[in-house]
Amino acid sequence: MKKMQFRKLYTGLLILAVFCSCKQHASNDTNQKNSDENKANDEIAYYLTKGDRSALLQKSSFSFKGSKAAQNITVNPSKSFQEIDGFGYTLTGGSADLIAALPTAKQDSLLEELFADKEQSIRLNYLRISIGASDLSAGTFTYDEMPSGQTDPNLEHFSIAQEKKTLIPILKKILAINPDLKILGSPWTAPTWMKTNGVFKGGSLKKEYYSNYARYFVKYIEAMKDEGITLDAITIQNEPLHPGNTPSMYMEAKDQAFFIKTALGPAFKAAGIKTKIIVYDHNADRPDYPMEIYADKEASKYVDGAAFHLYGGQIEALSKVHDAFPDKNLYFTEQWVGGPGNFSEDLKWHVSTLIIGATRNWSRNVLEWNLAADASYNPHTPDGGCTSCLGALTIDGNRVTRNVAYYIIGHASKFVPTGSKRIASALIDGLPNVAFLTPQGNKVLIVVNTESGAQTFTIEEAGRYAPVNLPGGSAATFVW
Repeated sequence: MKKMQFRKLYTGLLILAVFCSCKQHASNDTNQKNSDENKANDEIAYYLTKGDRSALLQKSSFSFKGSKAAQNITVNPSKSFQEIDGFGYTLTGGSADLIAALPTAKQDSLLEELFADKEQSIRLNYLRISIGASDLSAGTFTYDEMPSGQTDPNLEHFSIAQEKKTLIPILKKILAINPDLKILGSPWTAPTWMKTNGVFKGGSLKKEYYSNYARYFVKYIEAMKDEGITLDAITIQNEPLHPGNTPSMYMEAKDQAFFIKTALGPAFKAAGIKTKIIVYDHNADRPDYPMEIYADKEASKYVDGAAFHLYGGQIEALSKVHDAFPDKNLYFTEQWVGGPGNFSEDLKWHVSTLIIGATRNWSRNVLEWNLAADASYNPHTPDGGCTSCLGALTIDGNRVTRNVAYYIIGHASKFVPTGSKRIASALIDGLPNVAFLTPQGNKVLIVVNTESGAQTFTIEEAGRYAPVNLPGGSAATFVW
């Protein structure tokens, strides 16, 4: 009996010892995991581009191990603003032609670099395309051109065959890499038989063809969908107040509102089209244009928001529109780099004014102009096409050069995926910045040093401080 009691006692002690040992190991493992997590949370990945090109999205890292400095950028993830749709370029017809002409292996490698969710990619997540030709297409066309004097009100000759040569094949390759890519379509003109002057450049849409043009949009969206390409949004007209491009078409706000409420909105509704309708798509010097459309309740009910460029006006005009109509979204859809460009000045201006300025003024996206051009800024349309638009890429035969717009967009697209939200960050003179919280929980801070000399500051978040010395004229993205 005593032996049995001793065995029970011994067994119990042995179990208790094993349990305590396992608990201690588990505790040690948990402590080690917490230590590793704390160490990881303290680490900041740092990507730097210098104005002299000696660093181009160059990666390093440092930690939240410092004290508050005289200049301090406080990041506050608890205060959030608009959701972000993405960052990218316009894939012009000319850009598609140049990329399609590359050898298959080089073409595939380049598209992976641009669109794949990989460390070596800049992870583009938004593209704008032209509905028909833009001024950076090799020639002028729409999807329903007719001989002079003839019309096609039933759109029997509608065809996107021109896009099947290079644009659609390239888009299909891109969507195979990033199926979640957002695509915005913008027309430069309606078919010429619908216009007051009957030619590609200038003129206005005849009112008797409003319903026909609305069906033109519907047929385009449905035709692209048949190719496996979904349009997230369309704008009504690229630069409606600038009829000097080839192609182009003039459209005042009152006419755009009338077109939307009487033709396009009802046509989309009848066809079950979910593609967003975005108005204006022109410079920030006329915030009254979209607000006039919003004031028309019958038109406004079909409109998601307004798009802006910045060849005129100030980026802060976007906030004026937001403040007046906070239920409408804002988009930044175009800004060129004029060739041959000035890398250091273009880097500072575009990142501070657009990547930072547009998003701090409620834009859901930022798009630079053409993705690619050749060494002579071709292709473009004759008599009114841009003759000095520097692409994010210069494609010269089989040689690909990455220009300043590649890095401007890369500082955001690489780190701020679709669905991120802008969060609060403190502004400092000479250090414009913007911060985001990603769906994965990462904090992203983009900063530009607009001064010529280096500046020292700290990043503060959750009571932690990280010291930074940012070279003059540099752009940096910090991720933790």
